[in-house]
Amino acid sequence: MRCPFCNHSDDAVLDSRPIDEASVIRRRRYCKGCHKRFTTYERLEEMPLMVVKSDNRREPYDRQKLRGGLLKACEKRPISIDTIDQLVAEIEYELKDYVMEIPSRTIGEKVLKRLYIVDPVAYVRFASVYRNFSDIDSFLAEIRKVKARSTKSGTDGKLEKVSSNGSVKRALNPSRATHPKEAL
Repeated sequence: MRCPFCNHSDDAVLDSRPIDEASVIRRRRYCKGCHKRFTTYERLEEMPLMVVKSDNRREPYDRQKLRGGLLKACEKRPISIDTIDQLVAEIEYELKDYVMEIPSRTIGEKVLKRLYIVDPVAYVRFASVYRNFSDIDSFLAEIRKVKARSTKSGTDGKLEKVSSNGSVKRALNPSRATHPKEAL
């Protein structure tokens, strides 16, 4: 490994740590020429996943494009960047089951499924672009579906917490609580 400061080729590894579920190795190195420290990351080279668009065009999968779509849908909503990054990681984990190609529709459905749990407003925003809503009636129909599902399931659509394993806990509706402590 060449030193980024002096271009010397002799170095020593001071520390190695696996990150991202051991798919990446982070190494702290020490240059024997200029005595400066630097960090390198080693990743397994994988075959690029191609996304098949609705018009049959193919483009390489782009994590930043997925993250950008989620950020846009969650803009000005009470959703942390950590939650968005967790959603991206969960979706990418599921994409590992696909070899070489994946339809863009599959990625979109996975995003919608998770956004519906996290925030119904972000879900409708994403759905409007993903499903290409052309008029106000399309929005209203989707909003009615979301409202019917939240009424049917007894939730008010408010998110309480997303745990590290991805499970979502919703706040209880105080009017439906059966025990006084549940209303808190």
